[in-house]
Amino acid sequence: MREMILKAVANPPKILWGPFVPVLMNLGIQFPLMFMAIGIGDINPLFFLISVLVIHIIIVAFGIKEPHMSNMLQAYGQTYRQTKNLYKVKGMKFAP
Repeated sequence: MREMILKAVANPPKILWGPFVPVLMNLGIQFPLMFMAIGIGDINPLFFLISVLVIHIIIVAFGIKEPHMSNMLQAYGQTYRQTKNLYKVKGMKFAP
């Protein structure tokens, strides 16, 4: 059991050598834009495929430097919430 936990922490999930969440965000944004551009403006899809490749290479470069980028993005999304103050004070306090 201990080995599985260490392996999961040491080797975060990757898609084509890039961190999982940023790669999915890249594909999830650019492929619908590509299909809309092809349908609306009759634009060559090679432009979008080259941009997907270039941005993927950039994501892989950042992923080599910080392999836990997916976990950091997920944690940031869960912790970036505005707090409501129960009492009037200046600034934000960590009151529920």
